[in-house]
Order: sequence, then C-alpha cells, then structure tokens
Amino acid sequence: MSDHSKQPGGVTRRGLFRTLGAATLVAGCVKQDPGSENPERSEAPELDDALGLTPAPLEFVLDGQPVQAEVEARTTLLELLRLDLDRTGTKVVCDRGACGACMVLVDGVPRNSCMMLAHDVGGSEVTTVAGLAEGEQLSALQLAFIEHDALQCGFCTSGMLISSTALLREGGPLTRGQVEDAIAGNLCRCGTYPHVVDAVLAVANGEGGRRQTELLQVKKGGA
Repeated sequence: MSDHSKQPGGVTRRGLFRTLGAATLVAGCVKQDPGSENPERSEAPELDDALGLTPAPLEFVLDGQPVQAEVEARTTLLELLRLDLDRTGTKVVCDRGACGACMVLVDGVPRNSCMMLAHDVGGSEVTTVAGLAEGEQLSALQLAFIEHDALQCGFCTSGMLISSTALLREGGPLTRGQVEDAIAGNLCRCGTYPHVVDAVLAVANGEGGRRQTELLQVKKGGA
C-alpha cells in the first residue's frame, strides 16, 4: 500500500508539521532587540502619568488645621493619617472596612479611612479622634467614656467616639436603639457596648463627664 501522506520530494505531512513547530518555538525564544520599535510599548513617564504613580498635591483640613501634602494615588486616607500625619489614634485593625476602628469624620460624616483613598478628601474637612478635644480639655463624650468605663483594650475606642460624636451632633433626645444603630459599624471584641451606650445617652441628657471634669479640676488645683 502506498503512503498517501508522503508529498513529492520525500517530505511527509508529519515531518512538515514537526519542522513548522520547531521553527515557531525557536522564533518565540529569540530575544527582542531593545532598539526595535514596538507600538504597544509605553515609555515609563507616560505610563506613570496615565496611572498616577507619581505623588500629586493634596489639600484638606485636618482637625481644624490646613494640610498640604504630596500623596500617591494608591495611598489610603488611613495610611496618610498614620504614617505621614502622626494621627496614630486612628487604628489599623481589619483594614477592610469591617470593624470601624479607623473611622474619621469627613465633612461631619463617619467614614472608614481604610476604604478611602487619600485624594478622595481633597478640599474636605477631616476630624480624627485627636481633634475631638479642645486642647488639653477632653470633650464631654470622652469624659463620659471614662466615667462609664466604656473602654478596655482601646482599639475600638477612637471609632466608637467618632460614630457617637456624629450622632450627638445631630441633636435632640436619643434612645438606646438609636445609639446602638449608630455604633453598629464599630466592632468591640471586649464587649463594652452597654457602657458605650450609657456614655452617649449621658451626654445627650446633659449629664456626661461631670464627675470626671470635677476630678480633673481638683487635680489641676493641687488639692
């Protein structure tokens, strides 16, 4: 029986495929000349400009003070606050917006700073836990937290204070349910939720921090 796959000149179909496959493999392994033109290749500066890899100016108000910084587009607000602006009271815990430890006020609204890019707050007013006090004088809510034993390990405290401050600034009487709803995004592994609610309600009723304020005044007076 004759071999029908054999081509004139002694070349078989199988041999032809082997030759083509080997040639393709060798061509793929040849190193490209660095000087050759490649229309799909971008120069580094153009790529940086397109993706925003170089730092860009950012201006906003932080705890009542204007801030100017050069920030990369990929930097989160939490990273900027802690690493560059020394606001370490804003905590890193879950880093995925699930615990509320990194909460700050952005134009009065509680936001998870780990889930925001720093450039998202350009032109805005950002308040961290460090901006709640008036100089050395703690806010009424901070004093109430001390008075009602609303903190243990402290990792959730700054976020709790931020959420509660936003609620109190809305004004009007509060119920336990309203406070619980306001701090629903704040995770406390120590279980101090009832004490936090008590502290917030005390401030809402004009009773928060009185005893702590009196104690601080006594200490400053030297008595």
